[in-house]
Amino acid sequence: MPCKTVEELEVILEEAKSYTKEGKVADYIPALSKANPDNLSIAVIYPNGTCYSAGCIKEKITLQSISKVLTLALALMESGEDTVFQKVGYEPTGDPFNSIVKLEMSNPSKPLNPMINAGALAVTSMIKGSSVKERFDNILEFVKKLSGNDDISYSEEVARSEYETSHLNRALCHFMKQHGIINEDVEELLDLYTKQCAIEVNCLDLARIGIIFAMDGVEPGTNNRIMPAHVARICKTFMVTCGMYNASGEFAVRVGIPAKSGVSGGILGAIPNRFGIGISGPALDDKGNSVAGLKLLEILAKKYSLSMF
Repeated sequence: MPCKTVEELEVILEEAKSYTKEGKVADYIPALSKANPDNLSIAVIYPNGTCYSAGCIKEKITLQSISKVLTLALALMESGEDTVFQKVGYEPTGDPFNSIVKLEMSNPSKPLNPMINAGALAVTSMIKGSSVKERFDNILEFVKKLSGNDDISYSEEVARSEYETSHLNRALCHFMKQHGIINEDVEELLDLYTKQCAIEVNCLDLARIGIIFAMDGVEPGTNNRIMPAHVARICKTFMVTCGMYNASGEFAVRVGIPAKSGVSGGILGAIPNRFGIGISGPALDDKGNSVAGLKLLEILAKKYSLSMF
């Protein structure tokens, strides 16, 4: 078992923390610009329930793009693979997460994968419910179940800030609506999507979610099946191939674990059959990934031979 003591994890955290100075917080979403770039925290949870953590572990961040993995799991559970992958593809992309270029170049005009913004918007459009509120409650309940935390909610400030500045996502939605990928009101979809991205968690919540993916959908301790094994497997595959934006290839070489990042600085990690990892570090690199969070995972992967490859 890696990290046999909290002190061991704290040493690794301190080694990675100096890298926070190489990044900057996301400022294109005004509410996210308020984050402290020096913050860094990590939690690691094992199948037997043992948890080690270090740093400012109670500091809340919003899920942002980490939510893409969770809504993908929910959409697969509700609608099945055939329906989901009629609307979104399987392939990685070397373009930025918010790029429109591949939509224009591909035929039919469907997003390449569920981890880019266009793909995530298409997936969110499939979430069941008769209203934005009902659909958001559906997503929120699923996140609560995965994390084992009934107190999880969302930041109205962040959701509003994202909704008001989502011009590029509006363009993606209108393009996909023109081509039949999305069939609903664009503003309602953006309302739902920005609330989904604004769900607040800490690194402990992320680690608890990570261990469920690591254990193929089963909650350790209770042995409750939260999602089918094939759904967890599909999600982990996308985390490996597309989870770290257009730095996913380099991440696979340097770290080699299923992981998903968000521009709030969160990283969700799921080491198959071994443990779940949650990281929070708001200072980002130019790809949108936590600078110190990536370094933390790289150190852990090297020290404890975590790579799947």
